Amino acid sequence: MHPFRKAVEAGDLSAVEEMLADDVVFTSPVAFKPYPGKAITAAILRGVSRVFTDFRYVREIAGADGRDHALVFTAKVGDKELNGCDFLHFDEDGRIDDLMVMVRPLSAAHALSEAMGAQFERISREAAEAMDDRA
Repeated sequence: MHPFRKAVEAGDLSAVEEMLADDVVFTSPVAFKPYPGKAITAAILRGVSRVFTDFRYVREIAGADGRDHALVFTAKVGDKELNGCDFLHFDEDGRIDDLMVMVRPLSAAHALSEAMGAQFERISREAAEAMDDRA
């Protein structure tokens, strides 16, 4: 089992954050522009953990060189069931420098967009506080 999967399934968001490179780029399934940086990526992942219910990984796919990994998942947002995939890329130091998430179907993506939109003030505040703590 991949360490990222293990940490996510255990709800260990601190361990997940430790796996992120400082310059990680998060590409959301519902936002047009990617989010650069560890602080905002970690805050978004915490927000997702508050929004998703019945989350579970169902499949892992690893690239031959070990620097790419895909984790297929299922979850619910409200009463909408979704399927998704976390695409991870690792830098030379073994940290995640690219995290792209895809979800389907469209109705669940809309539900996710609304639920995360409701979280975004808190997510932005958490990211700003983390940036202040690092400064």
